[in-house]
Formats: sequence, structure tokens, C-alpha cells
Amino acid sequence: MSTQKQNNLEIKKYVAELIGTLILVLAGCGSAVLAGWNFGYLGVSLAFGLSVLVMAYTIGSISGCHINPAVSISMLAAGKLSIKDTIFYVLFQCIGATIGAGILYSIVTGSLPFVGNTTITSLAQNGYGRASPGGYPLVAAFAAEIIFTFIFVLVIHGATSKKAPKGFAGIAIGLALTLVHLVLIPITNASVNPARSLGPALFVGGLAIEQLWLFFVAPIIGGLLAAGVWRIITDEETQNQTTITEETYEPLVGTTKYPRTEQVMEQTAPETEKMTLRTER
Repeated sequence: MSTQKQNNLEIKKYVAELIGTLILVLAGCGSAVLAGWNFGYLGVSLAFGLSVLVMAYTIGSISGCHINPAVSISMLAAGKLSIKDTIFYVLFQCIGATIGAGILYSIVTGSLPFVGNTTITSLAQNGYGRASPGGYPLVAAFAAEIIFTFIFVLVIHGATSKKAPKGFAGIAIGLALTLVHLVLIPITNASVNPARSLGPALFVGGLAIEQLWLFFVAPIIGGLLAAGVWRIITDEETQNQTTITEETYEPLVGTTKYPRTEQVMEQTAPETEKMTLRTER
């Protein structure tokens, strides 16, 4: 594969991560800000879960649909992602989350209750203590984010493994994120994703920025723990599942291999010859 073609494929992966994270923040946080009063925690949890589910089947075959720095770093630790891809995945995820939060900010400030008011107190940002929906302190928030990120990312490792049923990874991952949000929203407003926390915090500012560190550190720790546990409990060989090579492309969400045309022709040629021989006889 030429260097130019390889570079184009890599850029497409990074842009896919940007778009996926943008949609996650816009739809997930948007459901909380614009309609949370109408359908409550359950509706918001479903919005986040559905966002991941639909993106898994939209960009999963392009980038693996991480749309979460904690997931990408966990894949790096598990040997499934290169250092270069991890850096660019995280960068583009954070950019996508910021753009998504910016779109939501512009929508909110343009609505009648907010016209002329550039000080927005809520874009579904994460927090603890007095910024926690349920008033949970730092220790509880820190522990909860680690534990539930661990659960979520472990599901991703399992659902995308070679031995898992093919084609159902997106469903399992989307439902896992829904489950995590149902428990975490009252505690921290549910992060388990540093990029998701970064976007809203940049526009809200103040306390959201001050507390942002927790929503980077805790999810990353949870993701690393998931990678470590997965490597202990599985006999699956370590491999880079999100690197495009000349032979195959193995997406993270789903482990189907897409062989090159030349390989398919070579594999099917012997069978064709056999069929010809049988016909002649």
C-alpha cells in the first residue's frame, strides 16, 4: 500500500473519531440539557447509549468507534492500538467533543429563555461535591468513575473479542453505557469519558474546569484496569485491531476481516479448477 493511501486511511480514522465524539456529546448532553426535564435519568441514559450504538455501526468499520480517550488508552494498554493512533484518536476525540458542546451551547443560548445571556450554568457537565447532582463528595465520585469505566471498557473488550458473537458488539456496548449512566448520573452526571467531560466544561467554565481533572484521571485508570483484567482472563492473542494494513482491516467494533480482492481470487481459484474438472468428466 502506498504511503499516500496509508495516510489517507489514517486521516479518515481520525476524522471518524471526531464525528463520532461530536455526535455523542451533542446527542447525549443535548438530551440532558434540552429534554432531561421531560424524560429524566432514564431518557438521558438511553440517549448516551443509543449514540454509541448507532455510531458503532456507522464508523466502527472505519476507526473502531472508540469515541472515548479512556477506551483508546485501554486498547493501547491491551496491545490493540498503536501509540501514534492513540495520540491522534485522543486528540480528535477531544476536538469533536468540543465542537459538539459548542453546537449545543449555540443552540441553548439561542433559545428564548437564554437570549442575551452568555452565562450558561449547565451543559450537562460533570462534577462532584456541590457540582454533583446528588451532592456526592470527591472520594465517592472518584471511586464511582473508576469502577464504572472499568465495567464499561471491560464490556468493550469482551464484546469485540474474536470469540464473541459477530455483529452484536454495538448493541452490548450501547446497553452497557446506558446501564452505567443509570447509576452514575446522580453521582457525577456520568462521565466515563474524558472527552465528553472536556467539551461542556470548556463552555461552562468555573467549577467545571476546576473539577475536570477527576474526569480525566478516574476514567483512564478504569480503562487501564479493564485492559489489565482482560489480558489476565482471556487467552486471546494480542494484536493491533485498529491498524489498516495491506492485507486486512480489523475494526475494533466487530472482528470481521475484509481481505483484499487478490487474496479472494487466489483462494477461490483452486475451487474453480475442481469444478471444471468435474464438469469435463
